[in-house]
Amino acid sequence: MVITGGQRNDGVMLPAVLEDIYVPRHGPGRPRTRPDTVIADRAYASGVTRGYLRRRGICAVIPEKQDTIAARGRRGSKGGRPPAFNATAYKNRNVVERSFAYIKQWRGLATRYDKLAITYRAGAVLSAILTWLRR
Repeated sequence: MVITGGQRNDGVMLPAVLEDIYVPRHGPGRPRTRPDTVIADRAYASGVTRGYLRRRGICAVIPEKQDTIAARGRRGSKGGRPPAFNATAYKNRNVVERSFAYIKQWRGLATRYDKLAITYRAGAVLSAILTWLRR
């Protein structure tokens, strides 16, 4: 978990979140540090985000913004091709949204009573652990 200020754009923090991935393997071998796919909403549809994921070899499942589609249509054949989009994989994004809903069941996390980022993060981690243990 990466905690930022409430006014901070989520897209700016995507590289920091992806750099923190560390999944141990069941047996010999290095831990995984790169996901196969990133499923995100339209807020992450910028060319900067798509370029970053492409350079790291990560498949991006991000729908296009309506204004981007319209701008490409106005340019005609010079507008380029739309980025690939897997609608079936995008349906799995609800898992992340439900995880946020579980975390927000804690009143202190939902209302952000904690003033320090470290205590807010500790509450979010504790909530995630307890939710995971219940499942």
